[in-house]
Amino acid sequence: MPASPNAAKPVFEVEIVEDDGDWSQISDLDHLIETAAQAAVAAAEGQIPGFVSVALSSDAIVADLNGRFRGKPKPTNVLSFPAGDGAPDGQIGDIILGLETVEREAAEQGVPIAHHLQHLVVHGVLHLLGYDHETTADAERMEAIEINILSKLGIANPYTGELETGTSE
Repeated sequence: MPASPNAAKPVFEVEIVEDDGDWSQISDLDHLIETAAQAAVAAAEGQIPGFVSVALSSDAIVADLNGRFRGKPKPTNVLSFPAGDGAPDGQIGDIILGLETVEREAAEQGVPIAHHLQHLVVHGVLHLLGYDHETTADAERMEAIEINILSKLGIANPYTGELETGTSE
């Protein structure tokens, strides 16, 4: 028997943990993160059930994690750790954001911090889904997906600053 058109779609959930730093300057923070994560999953995988954990942290904590797990003891904007054996069913992994780096990069790029935050959440989720940017081809593929997702969220291309409309002039 075919599924009813009113059947519930699988839900992808986002667990947000305020770990360190004062993230209160960003209005509607939870909604921004949830929207970006769900958009990334929908664009890359279609709607899947499951969840991701997003930790809002400080550069000090991110630098420590970056050093311990990647051998790079310095802050970065976002870290993604895929779920391993023993993770709860449906968990795709953890994303950790470094507040001071997120703020600094948004200011340097002249973009609203909310837009930069959503870009980094999309970027982190794509890493958890298996995308990377180790080669030029992989980077171009990942960037194209990011640009598409962000344009649907009304966010300009973070690589050119232009809003992608899907039309050419």
